[in-house]
Amino acid sequence: MSRVGKMPVTIPAGVDVSIKDDQISVKGAGGLLSMAQNALVKVTSNDGKLSFEPVDASRQANAMSGTIRQLVNNMVQGVSAGFEKKLTLIGVGFKAQASGANLNLSVGFSHPVNKVMPAGITVATPTPTEVVIKGANRQVVGQIAAEIRAIRPPEPYKGKGIRYTGEKITIKETKKK
Repeated sequence: MSRVGKMPVTIPAGVDVSIKDDQISVKGAGGLLSMAQNALVKVTSNDGKLSFEPVDASRQANAMSGTIRQLVNNMVQGVSAGFEKKLTLIGVGFKAQASGANLNLSVGFSHPVNKVMPAGITVATPTPTEVVIKGANRQVVGQIAAEIRAIRPPEPYKGKGIRYTGEKITIKETKKK
């Protein structure tokens, strides 16, 4: 059995998990998340813990038990604490401004770039060169952060662009005569 799939998911106080035949729903302070139930994994709830077992001994059922366990763990963590990604803008004149569900970026183009956030995602700009994306759904938070980074990815000669906070960019050496 999968090592990840063997570990139970503990349900913190204030989080409600409902398991139906076709879907698993997790409700908490951060919102409501749900996902489709997989036929290869049996999910059981007892004493505030969720257990995941493969239905048969096939390799695919074993792998799916660990995958489903981690997805449910991410949902539980998302509705209780939430997820966040931080981006940093590096470059002269690069700045960001959050207004409601919109993010306005000035990143060296002749026009400002506007990015509309989907429902359940909040964006903040503590400083003009910092963007913080928060939400309950880990996949959506990561996808939005990747889309914002793709607007102006860091270039390899000066390192200018939008990067994740803490991301290391390898700077290339320029041509020598």
